[in-house]
Amino acid sequence: MNTILALRDIVLTLGGKRILDGLTIDFWQGHIHALIGPNGAGKSTTANLIMGLAGYRNFQGDLIYQGESIADWSIDRRARAGITLAWQEPARFEGLSVRRFIQAGAKDRGEARTREVLEDVGLDPDRYLDRAVDRTLSGGERKRIELAGILAMEPKLVLMDEPDSGIDVEALECIFGALRFFKQQGATVIMITHSLAVLRRAEHAFLICSGKVVNKGSVEKISQYFEQKCHSCDDRTPTLAELEDIRVGP
Repeated sequence: MNTILALRDIVLTLGGKRILDGLTIDFWQGHIHALIGPNGAGKSTTANLIMGLAGYRNFQGDLIYQGESIADWSIDRRARAGITLAWQEPARFEGLSVRRFIQAGAKDRGEARTREVLEDVGLDPDRYLDRAVDRTLSGGERKRIELAGILAMEPKLVLMDEPDSGIDVEALECIFGALRFFKQQGATVIMITHSLAVLRRAEHAFLICSGKVVNKGSVEKISQYFEQKCHSCDDRTPTLAELEDIRVGP
């Protein structure tokens, strides 16, 4: 298998707590991967580190993308190299139209392509192109528009944090459709999920606990986690809420 992204012995400490503990993973090019595990296991932290977000850059180990270390790359450079992150809670951009949002990062900024990607995620271009990406849109609509924007970028590596969070069944089916489009484009997808339904759309999966991979393999193999769950463990990674308390302080 051709590896597009490799994490090598990643150790990340936040607020005095070790969140990632020697994390080593190979992600294969053109495949749909899933990261699963209990809350606080380090899944979203891994996505943030790959994207290079502030607060997740001071780590030990190496991050190798297409054979080159990107540990010191800025977010912008990673984005220009084809890495993008779909947020668990899609952003709102007051005053920015859906058209401008999609075309901002698109490879082809033509009207035809803009309309096409909206249709790909199940939205009528005539109804949405001139709408603002703001609070008048539902969470599901914003998530679909975000995916349309990512499709227009034609990225090489897509990170999806809880793609099914806060959306209805219809929107979820559109997200599954977007996965097929990413696959057709030759993109690699890494999905972070707590959902068995989302996991089943992957081709390969990793089970993470306490900041390290404890199991990996086929979706059928890793799906057993949803029946057995993790055994109790004293070496527990702090939850996101606990991390916020660490960062903000009293």
